[in-house]
Amino acid sequence: MKKSILDEKAVLFAIHIIKLSKVLNEQRDFIISKQILRSGTSIGANIRESQSAESSKDFIHKLSISLKEANETLYWLELLTKSEMINKELYTMLNFKCTELQKMLTSSILTMKKKLK
Repeated sequence: MKKSILDEKAVLFAIHIIKLSKVLNEQRDFIISKQILRSGTSIGANIRESQSAESSKDFIHKLSISLKEANETLYWLELLTKSEMINKELYTMLNFKCTELQKMLTSSILTMKKKLK
């Protein structure tokens, strides 16, 4: 089965988040590390689940969960940069990639909703 561009970007983003989590763990910041690891990797997991959705509504639901997880991930990234736990360059790169996922998810959700009408 060919992976979608959205799926591929989510996997690459998750890899960045896993590496960030490892660095945070080394700094002994376990709570935020666990939170951003969970939300940042959940984006792709729910995208992957949507590929086996039982219905169009289930597909929308799974992608909506991914969108919520992306929003949460952006929150953790903002906290990390404002508390100076990550540098501005890393924040800018991860923020861009996560925002790109948000836009793609929003577009996919809206497209499917239009098809349902």
